[in-house]
Amino acid sequence: MPNIDNYRNRLSEEGIRFPLTKIPNEKNGLISHLPSDHKFDGWPWQEQVNPEIYDQNLVWPKITIVTPSYNQADFLEQTIRSVLLQNYPNLEYIIIDGGSDDGSKEIIEKYSPWLSYYQSKKDLGQSNAINIGFSLGSGEYYAWINSDDYYLENVFHVVVSSFLKSSCEFIYGYGYNNLVNQKVLKLNIVKPLFDIFLRFPSLIQPSCFWSAKIHESLWEDLHCSLDYELWLRIIPGKKRALIKKPLSVANVHDNAKTSDAKMGEFWKNDHELICHPSAHGPVKYWKIKNSLNHLHLKLNQFIEKYF
Repeated sequence: MPNIDNYRNRLSEEGIRFPLTKIPNEKNGLISHLPSDHKFDGWPWQEQVNPEIYDQNLVWPKITIVTPSYNQADFLEQTIRSVLLQNYPNLEYIIIDGGSDDGSKEIIEKYSPWLSYYQSKKDLGQSNAINIGFSLGSGEYYAWINSDDYYLENVFHVVVSSFLKSSCEFIYGYGYNNLVNQKVLKLNIVKPLFDIFLRFPSLIQPSCFWSAKIHESLWEDLHCSLDYELWLRIIPGKKRALIKKPLSVANVHDNAKTSDAKMGEFWKNDHELICHPSAHGPVKYWKIKNSLNHLHLKLNQFIEKYF
Protein backbone atom coordinates (compact mmCIF):
# COMPACT_ATOMS: atom_id res chain seq x y z
CA MET A 1 0.00 0.00 0.00
CA PRO A 2 1.30 3.48 -0.75
CA ASN A 3 2.40 5.76 2.06
CA ILE A 4 0.05 8.70 1.57
CA ASP A 5 2.36 10.91 3.62
CA ASN A 6 4.52 10.98 0.49
CA TYR A 7 1.66 12.59 -1.42
CA ARG A 8 1.14 15.12 1.35
CA ASN A 9 4.85 15.97 1.47
CA ARG A 10 5.00 16.45 -2.29
CA LEU A 11 2.04 18.83 -2.23
CA SER A 12 3.54 20.66 0.73
CA GLU A 13 6.68 21.20 -1.32
CA GLU A 14 4.45 22.66 -4.05
CA GLY A 15 3.20 25.28 -1.59
CA ILE A 16 0.05 23.72 -0.13
CA ARG A 17 -0.43 24.79 3.50
CA PHE A 18 -2.05 22.61 6.14
CA PRO A 19 -4.61 22.31 7.52
CA LEU A 20 -6.61 23.20 4.45
CA THR A 21 -9.19 25.94 4.63
CA LYS A 22 -12.58 24.67 5.74
CA ILE A 23 -15.68 25.51 3.73
CA PRO A 24 -17.05 28.96 4.63
CA ASN A 25 -20.26 29.11 6.65
CA GLU A 26 -23.13 31.45 5.97
CA LYS A 27 -25.85 32.22 8.51
CA ASN A 28 -28.60 31.51 6.01
CA GLY A 29 -26.75 28.72 4.23
CA LEU A 30 -24.76 28.61 1.01
CA ILE A 31 -27.54 28.25 -1.52
CA SER A 32 -27.80 31.95 -2.41
CA HIS A 33 -24.00 32.18 -2.76
CA LEU A 34 -23.40 29.19 -5.02
CA PRO A 35 -23.63 29.38 -8.83
CA SER A 36 -27.23 29.31 -9.99
CA ASP A 37 -26.82 28.82 -13.75
CA HIS A 38 -28.74 25.54 -13.80
CA LYS A 39 -32.29 24.52 -14.71
CA PHE A 40 -33.01 21.85 -12.10
CA ASP A 41 -35.41 21.80 -9.15
CA GLY A 42 -35.38 20.14 -5.75
CA TRP A 43 -32.36 18.81 -3.90
CA PRO A 44 -29.54 19.81 -4.29
CA TRP A 45 -30.43 22.54 -6.76
CA GLN A 46 -33.11 24.77 -5.25
CA GLU A 47 -33.07 23.28 -1.75
CA GLN A 48 -30.52 23.17 1.08
CA VAL A 49 -30.19 21.80 4.60
CA ASN A 50 -31.35 24.35 7.17
CA PRO A 51 -28.17 25.52 9.00
CA GLU A 52 -30.20 25.89 12.20
CA ILE A 53 -30.37 22.11 12.67
CA TYR A 54 -26.75 22.22 13.88
CA ASP A 55 -26.81 22.92 17.61
CA GLN A 56 -24.71 26.04 18.19
CA ASN A 57 -23.74 24.75 21.64
CA LEU A 58 -21.94 21.75 20.14
CA VAL A 59 -18.46 21.68 18.66
CA TRP A 60 -19.12 19.77 15.48
CA PRO A 61 -16.13 17.62 14.50
CA LYS A 62 -14.51 18.22 11.15
CA ILE A 63 -15.50 15.96 8.24
CA THR A 64 -13.19 15.43 5.29
CA ILE A 65 -14.99 14.55 2.06
CA VAL A 66 -13.01 13.56 -1.04
CA THR A 67 -14.41 13.39 -4.58
CA PRO A 68 -12.33 11.58 -7.20
CA SER A 69 -13.36 12.91 -10.57
CA TYR A 70 -12.83 11.96 -14.20
CA ASN A 71 -15.09 12.86 -17.12
CA GLN A 72 -18.42 12.80 -15.29
CA ALA A 73 -19.53 16.33 -16.12
CA ASP A 74 -23.16 15.25 -16.47
CA PHE A 75 -23.30 14.43 -12.75
CA LEU A 76 -20.42 16.29 -11.09
CA GLU A 77 -22.24 19.51 -10.21
CA GLN A 78 -24.97 17.52 -8.48
CA THR A 79 -22.27 15.77 -6.42
CA ILE A 80 -20.60 19.03 -5.41
CA ARG A 81 -23.82 20.75 -4.42
CA SER A 82 -24.97 17.74 -2.39
CA VAL A 83 -21.83 18.14 -0.26
CA LEU A 84 -21.84 21.92 0.09
CA LEU A 85 -25.57 22.33 0.70
CA GLN A 86 -25.44 20.09 3.76
CA ASN A 87 -24.30 23.42 5.29
CA TYR A 88 -22.20 21.43 7.73
CA PRO A 89 -20.35 23.85 10.03
CA ASN A 90 -16.94 22.14 9.95
CA LEU A 91 -16.36 20.74 6.48
CA GLU A 92 -13.22 20.06 4.45
CA TYR A 93 -14.03 19.25 0.82
CA ILE A 94 -11.36 18.08 -1.63
CA ILE A 95 -11.77 17.25 -5.33
CA ILE A 96 -9.06 15.36 -7.20
CA ASP A 97 -9.78 15.37 -10.94
CA GLY A 98 -7.72 13.22 -13.27
CA GLY A 99 -7.44 15.77 -16.07
CA SER A 100 -11.00 15.61 -17.42
CA ASP A 101 -11.68 16.99 -20.89
CA ASP A 102 -15.50 16.94 -20.83
CA GLY A 103 -16.16 20.20 -18.96
CA SER A 104 -15.61 18.79 -15.46
CA LYS A 105 -12.66 21.07 -14.84
CA GLU A 106 -14.78 24.14 -15.63
CA ILE A 107 -17.48 22.96 -13.21
CA ILE A 108 -14.90 22.44 -10.46
CA GLU A 109 -13.38 25.88 -11.05
CA LYS A 110 -16.86 27.42 -10.88
CA TYR A 111 -17.20 26.07 -7.34
CA SER A 112 -13.58 26.62 -6.33
CA PRO A 113 -14.35 29.41 -3.78
CA TRP A 114 -16.19 26.77 -1.73
CA LEU A 115 -13.57 24.01 -2.00
CA SER A 116 -10.76 23.36 0.45
CA TYR A 117 -8.55 22.10 -2.37
CA TYR A 118 -8.86 20.88 -5.93
CA GLN A 119 -6.58 19.85 -8.73
CA SER A 120 -7.18 18.77 -12.31
CA LYS A 121 -4.29 16.85 -13.80
CA LYS A 122 -3.43 13.32 -14.83
CA ASP A 123 -3.29 10.84 -11.96
CA LEU A 124 -2.97 7.07 -11.67
CA GLY A 125 -6.65 6.30 -11.38
CA GLN A 126 -9.47 6.42 -8.86
CA SER A 127 -7.63 4.82 -5.92
CA ASN A 128 -4.66 7.13 -6.43
CA ALA A 129 -6.95 10.18 -6.57
CA ILE A 130 -8.67 9.18 -3.32
CA ASN A 131 -5.34 8.58 -1.61
CA ILE A 132 -4.11 12.00 -2.70
CA GLY A 133 -7.31 13.56 -1.37
CA PHE A 134 -7.15 11.91 2.04
CA SER A 135 -3.43 12.70 2.33
CA LEU A 136 -4.51 16.34 2.52
CA GLY A 137 -7.29 15.77 5.04
CA SER A 138 -7.42 16.80 8.68
CA GLY A 139 -10.96 15.75 9.58
CA GLU A 140 -12.00 13.48 12.43
CA TYR A 141 -14.29 11.59 10.07
CA TYR A 142 -13.78 10.57 6.45
CA ALA A 143 -15.87 9.66 3.43
CA TRP A 144 -15.58 9.82 -0.32
CA ILE A 145 -18.32 10.47 -2.83
CA ASN A 146 -17.71 9.67 -6.48
CA SER A 147 -18.37 12.29 -9.12
CA ASP A 148 -21.49 10.54 -10.41
CA ASP A 149 -23.09 9.96 -6.98
CA TYR A 150 -24.65 12.37 -4.50
CA TYR A 151 -25.66 12.68 -0.85
CA LEU A 152 -29.24 13.08 0.30
CA GLU A 153 -30.42 15.92 2.55
CA ASN A 154 -29.38 16.09 6.22
CA VAL A 155 -26.93 13.21 5.85
CA PHE A 156 -23.98 14.89 7.57
CA HIS A 157 -26.14 15.93 10.51
CA VAL A 158 -27.55 12.40 10.89
CA VAL A 159 -24.19 10.67 10.52
CA VAL A 160 -22.14 12.92 12.79
CA SER A 161 -24.88 12.92 15.43
CA SER A 162 -24.69 9.13 15.35
CA PHE A 163 -20.90 9.21 15.71
CA LEU A 164 -21.17 11.54 18.70
CA LYS A 165 -23.85 9.48 20.44
CA SER A 166 -22.42 6.03 19.79
CA SER A 167 -18.63 6.50 19.77
CA CYS A 168 -18.61 4.23 16.70
CA GLU A 169 -15.70 4.08 14.29
CA PHE A 170 -17.65 3.12 11.18
CA ILE A 171 -21.19 4.10 10.15
CA TYR A 172 -23.09 2.80 7.14
CA GLY A 173 -26.57 3.16 5.74
CA TYR A 174 -29.01 2.40 2.96
CA GLY A 175 -28.77 3.96 -0.49
CA TYR A 176 -30.61 4.41 -3.76
CA ASN A 177 -29.57 3.36 -7.24
CA ASN A 178 -30.84 5.86 -9.80
CA LEU A 179 -31.21 3.86 -13.01
CA VAL A 180 -30.69 6.83 -15.28
CA ASN A 181 -31.84 5.30 -18.57
CA GLN A 182 -34.96 3.78 -17.01
CA LYS A 183 -35.71 6.75 -14.74
CA VAL A 184 -36.15 4.36 -11.82
CA LEU A 185 -35.01 4.92 -8.22
CA LYS A 186 -34.26 1.62 -6.49
CA LEU A 187 -33.74 1.38 -2.72
CA ASN A 188 -30.88 -0.84 -1.54
CA ILE A 189 -31.26 -2.03 2.04
CA VAL A 190 -28.20 -3.12 4.01
CA LYS A 191 -28.40 -5.64 6.83
CA PRO A 192 -26.42 -5.45 10.08
CA LEU A 193 -22.82 -6.36 9.31
CA PHE A 194 -20.84 -9.08 11.05
CA ASP A 195 -17.12 -9.71 10.59
CA ILE A 196 -17.73 -13.28 9.47
CA PHE A 197 -19.72 -12.02 6.46
CA LEU A 198 -17.40 -9.19 5.37
CA ARG A 199 -16.19 -11.18 2.37
CA PHE A 200 -19.73 -11.09 0.98
CA PRO A 201 -20.05 -7.54 -0.46
CA SER A 202 -23.04 -5.68 0.92
CA LEU A 203 -22.01 -2.16 1.86
CA ILE A 204 -23.05 0.86 -0.21
CA GLN A 205 -19.84 2.86 -0.66
CA PRO A 206 -21.25 6.43 -0.74
CA SER A 207 -23.31 5.62 2.38
CA CYS A 208 -20.21 4.77 4.44
CA PHE A 209 -18.38 7.09 6.87
CA TRP A 210 -15.51 6.25 9.21
CA SER A 211 -13.15 7.64 11.80
CA ALA A 212 -9.87 9.03 10.51
CA LYS A 213 -8.20 6.96 13.23
CA ILE A 214 -8.95 3.72 11.38
CA HIS A 215 -8.30 4.99 7.85
CA GLU A 216 -5.72 3.24 5.68
CA SER A 217 -4.44 3.82 2.15
CA LEU A 218 -6.42 2.39 -0.74
CA TRP A 219 -4.81 -0.32 -2.84
CA GLU A 220 -3.94 1.48 -6.07
CA ASP A 221 -3.71 -1.69 -8.20
CA LEU A 222 -7.47 -2.10 -7.89
CA HIS A 223 -9.85 -0.48 -10.36
CA CYS A 224 -13.32 -1.53 -9.22
CA SER A 225 -13.28 -3.25 -5.82
CA LEU A 226 -11.22 -0.61 -4.04
CA ASP A 227 -13.93 0.15 -1.47
CA TYR A 228 -14.64 -3.53 -0.75
CA GLU A 229 -10.95 -4.25 -0.17
CA LEU A 230 -10.60 -1.22 2.12
CA TRP A 231 -13.54 -2.43 4.22
CA LEU A 232 -11.80 -5.81 4.63
CA ARG A 233 -8.89 -4.03 6.32
CA ILE A 234 -10.48 -1.28 8.39
CA ILE A 235 -13.80 -2.75 9.60
CA PRO A 236 -13.00 -6.02 11.44
CA GLY A 237 -13.21 -5.62 15.18
CA LYS A 238 -14.34 -2.01 14.97
CA LYS A 239 -17.47 -0.65 16.63
CA ARG A 240 -20.00 0.24 13.95
CA ALA A 241 -23.58 1.36 13.49
CA LEU A 242 -26.19 0.94 10.78
CA ILE A 243 -28.42 3.92 9.95
CA LYS A 244 -31.63 2.41 8.61
CA LYS A 245 -32.35 5.08 6.07
CA PRO A 246 -30.94 6.03 2.65
CA LEU A 247 -27.94 8.34 2.79
CA SER A 248 -26.89 8.56 -0.85
CA VAL A 249 -27.84 8.05 -4.48
CA ALA A 250 -25.66 6.27 -7.03
CA ASN A 251 -26.37 7.26 -10.60
CA VAL A 252 -26.26 4.04 -12.64
CA HIS A 253 -25.53 4.98 -16.23
CA ASP A 254 -23.87 3.46 -19.29
CA ASN A 255 -20.36 4.54 -18.27
CA ALA A 256 -20.64 3.56 -14.59
CA LYS A 257 -18.20 0.82 -13.55
CA THR A 258 -21.02 -1.36 -12.26
CA SER A 259 -22.87 -1.33 -15.60
CA ASP A 260 -20.12 -0.91 -18.22
CA ALA A 261 -19.49 -4.27 -19.91
CA LYS A 262 -15.95 -3.16 -20.78
CA MET A 263 -15.10 -3.21 -17.06
CA GLY A 264 -15.63 -6.96 -16.74
CA GLU A 265 -11.95 -7.81 -17.01
CA PHE A 266 -11.08 -5.21 -14.36
CA TRP A 267 -13.59 -6.73 -11.91
CA LYS A 268 -12.08 -10.17 -12.57
CA ASN A 269 -8.52 -8.91 -12.05
CA ASP A 270 -9.51 -7.20 -8.79
CA HIS A 271 -11.07 -10.42 -7.54
CA GLU A 272 -7.88 -12.35 -8.32
CA LEU A 273 -5.69 -9.78 -6.56
CA ILE A 274 -7.86 -9.69 -3.44
CA CYS A 275 -8.12 -13.50 -3.23
CA HIS A 276 -4.41 -14.08 -3.82
CA PRO A 277 -2.70 -15.80 -0.86
CA SER A 278 -0.43 -12.78 -0.42
CA ALA A 279 -3.50 -10.54 0.05
CA HIS A 280 -6.74 -11.64 1.72
CA GLY A 281 -6.66 -15.15 0.28
CA PRO A 282 -9.63 -17.28 -0.75
CA VAL A 283 -12.69 -17.36 1.49
CA LYS A 284 -12.25 -20.28 3.86
CA TYR A 285 -15.29 -22.54 4.23
CA TRP A 286 -17.00 -20.52 1.52
CA LYS A 287 -20.02 -22.82 1.10
CA ILE A 288 -20.77 -22.87 4.82
CA LYS A 289 -20.33 -19.12 5.20
CA ASN A 290 -22.41 -18.45 2.10
CA SER A 291 -25.26 -20.56 3.50
CA LEU A 292 -25.00 -18.81 6.86
CA ASN A 293 -25.02 -15.43 5.15
CA HIS A 294 -28.22 -16.29 3.25
CA LEU A 295 -29.78 -17.46 6.52
CA HIS A 296 -28.66 -14.24 8.21
CA LEU A 297 -30.29 -12.15 5.45
CA LYS A 298 -33.53 -14.13 5.55
CA LEU A 299 -33.69 -13.88 9.34
CA ASN A 300 -33.27 -10.11 9.20
CA GLN A 301 -36.01 -9.84 6.59
CA PHE A 302 -38.32 -11.85 8.84
CA ILE A 303 -37.52 -9.72 11.91
CA GLU A 304 -38.06 -6.46 10.00
CA LYS A 305 -41.37 -7.68 8.61
CA TYR A 306 -42.94 -9.05 11.78
CA PHE A 307 -41.31 -7.18 14.68
